[in-house]
Amino acid sequence: MKQFFMVLSIILFLSIPVCAVEYTAPHAPKDVEDLMPVDTESFGEGLWKIIKNASADLRPALLDAAKVCIGIVAVTMGIAILKQIPGADASVCEFAGTVAIAVLLLSSANAMVSLGADTVKQLSEYGKLLLPVMTAAMAAGGAITSSTAIYAGTAAFDAILSAAISGILVPAVYVILILSIAASATGQELLKKLRDLIKNTAGWALRTILYIFTGYISITGVVSGTADAAALKATKLTMAGMVPMVGGILSDASEAVLVGAGVVKSAAGVYGLLAVTAIWISPFIQIGVQYLLLKLTAAVCEVFELKAVTELVGSFSFAMGILLAMTGSVCIMLLVSTVCFMRGVA
Repeated sequence: MKQFFMVLSIILFLSIPVCAVEYTAPHAPKDVEDLMPVDTESFGEGLWKIIKNASADLRPALLDAAKVCIGIVAVTMGIAILKQIPGADASVCEFAGTVAIAVLLLSSANAMVSLGADTVKQLSEYGKLLLPVMTAAMAAGGAITSSTAIYAGTAAFDAILSAAISGILVPAVYVILILSIAASATGQELLKKLRDLIKNTAGWALRTILYIFTGYISITGVVSGTADAAALKATKLTMAGMVPMVGGILSDASEAVLVGAGVVKSAAGVYGLLAVTAIWISPFIQIGVQYLLLKLTAAVCEVFELKAVTELVGSFSFAMGILLAMTGSVCIMLLVSTVCFMRGVA
């Protein structure tokens, strides 16, 4: 009987710290709380709710983008008609049309660039709150090496990517737009080559950072996961051998504690995944609609055989594509890291 009460006291003592610590994911930002589902236990159902709630932004995004694209098509038709008038200077008509189209595009493009930059900042700020919680929860489950490695890598890559986006890629988008307008208005091949160089460099930079991050996460999962598994096994064997009579019971109890910590970690992880998705999805819809409609508009403009106008609209569409890649890169990085934390020891 004395041994029974001793074992019961030890188990309760081990359980108290686990119950006292709550690994709760940080609340989603206030401006996306309306998108978050009431029930965040199921990722699939929660994701469907977020998509359903965010679909309300689709209609106004389509209307705004459609107004710009209709204006572009109207100006393009006007240029094509003016060029057919006897005595009309084709170069002057194209220059005037390019300026008019540039004015139409710049306003919406500037709003989308600002939206993309703000989304990247918001995702990064939320990640700084979410990752420490997931690290602590994963470490409580016994994966100390893995949690530290994943957190260090994600924090470093997030800082690099955020700095690259705010300091290099966002200004590069504006440079691409300016060079596109200048190249379309003047027809200078040097400006087009410089624009294409910046385009390729921006895409290469994003792909490279994501490739390195993915490789780091893959290697970390194999190496640190093996180390953590070995450390957990050694700890349990040591506990079983060092504590007389109750060593085996304590070893089994520690396994139950780790399982409980894993459940808490998963709950925080699911909420974090949903919150990251909620932050990202509305800007993705707005920028994505702009991207697709500008692609369609460029195809329509090509029918009128106005190469300069077609290239200008295509360049603005490419700029929207860069914004999608920017926001998507940060979002994917956080999602992958959170899933790795939830997976725990491999």
